Amino acid sequence: MRQRPQDVSYDEFAAAQMRRLLGFAYTLTGNQHDAWDLTQETLARVAEKWRKVRDNPAAYARTVMVRLNIDRVRHVQRVRVSEETPDSAVEPRLVGEVDAWLVEAMATLTPRQRTAVALRHIEDLDLRQIAERMGCAEGSARSYLSRGTERLRDYARAAGITAGQEQER
Repeated sequence: MRQRPQDVSYDEFAAAQMRRLLGFAYTLTGNQHDAWDLTQETLARVAEKWRKVRDNPAAYARTVMVRLNIDRVRHVQRVRVSEETPDSAVEPRLVGEVDAWLVEAMATLTPRQRTAVALRHIEDLDLRQIAERMGCAEGSARSYLSRGTERLRDYARAAGITAGQEQER
């Protein structure tokens, strides 16, 4: 017998959704460090509102994650990043199985294009839902999705990747 959403504890929710949220965050950010930070902040926000969102916490978490990522991108654009790099970098383990070309291709998209593409192809949302999650008009969401998808196609063509090759992997 399946548990009703309101019967699931926060700890059970976090354990069950961590990998999925982390993968979604990685798709949004294109950076494993930022993905971990985004996931942790999202789970903290869900915990704060647990009593109110326990009927559908996964949808709430993804909405929070998208909005936190938009805020993160705005902040990064305002702050000038130091040219200095640390002596050594710690590389977290890769989230899920993602082809290297796709990670590189997603990094070429603008943050809003990347968000729209991730919401469409990972979360399987329609345009209305994408616009709602991103806090923009449907026409804007359609534009981000269309331009992002076209840039991914261009990148794949330039890399010599075809649909047939991708299905073989």
